[in-house]
Parts: sequence; structure tokens; C-alpha cells
Amino acid sequence: VQLQASGGGLVQAGGSLRLSCAASGRTSGTNVMGWFRQAPGKEREFVGFIRWINNTYYADSVKGRFTITRDITRSTVSLQMNSLKPEDTALYYCASTGRLNYPTAQAGYDYWGQGTLVTVSS
Repeated sequence: VQLQASGGGLVQAGGSLRLSCAASGRTSGTNVMGWFRQAPGKEREFVGFIRWINNTYYADSVKGRFTITRDITRSTVSLQMNSLKPEDTALYYCASTGRLNYPTAQAGYDYWGQGTLVTVSS
């Protein structure tokens, strides 16, 4: 499975941004697709995942502001980010696994895309 993340950029606090992750290769390796982020000087942290089509789970820090959706026909997953805060600034990574679990840790994923940078100015 190859994952390609895109959509990062610079946005003001309170604004919105939509990230996309396009998957190619074995679709069986994308039963769960997740998003992680890594801020400068910090460890990579879990943002959320979507299991199958609409089973989602989010970190407390983004719950109510971020939404993950999946477009099966285009093999893409999107991360809609609203009410952005400066602390959301990070490199955002998409990941996937074919395992039917509920992964909130990096070890739960088998495939990773490159990061896309999100910068939120105050």
C-alpha cells in the first residue's frame, strides 16, 4: 500500500483546512486508516482513525473539531480540520493497516505516507 498525503498549508487560528490521503496498491491494507501528527520537538501523536466506512475515533484534543471521512470510490481519506488552533501546528501523517483492530498507537499501522505540514498562525 502506498499512501500520499496532501493539503497542508498555512491558516489563521479559527480557520479550516482539509487534508487528503490517497491510497494505492492492496486495498485490503486499508481497513483502518489513521492520522497522526508531530509538532516540532514533540513525539508523534494520534489524531484519529476511520475503520471501514464510518466507524471513527478521535483523540480528545481534536474531538468535535476534526472529522475523518472516506471516499471508497477514490480510495481516499480526508481529515477536515475546523476551529484550528496554533497548537494544531504539526506535520500530519496518514497511515493504514489491514488488521481489523482499533489502533491509536503507531505500532497498530503497517503503512505510512509522507507528512504534510499544517501551520496555524495566531
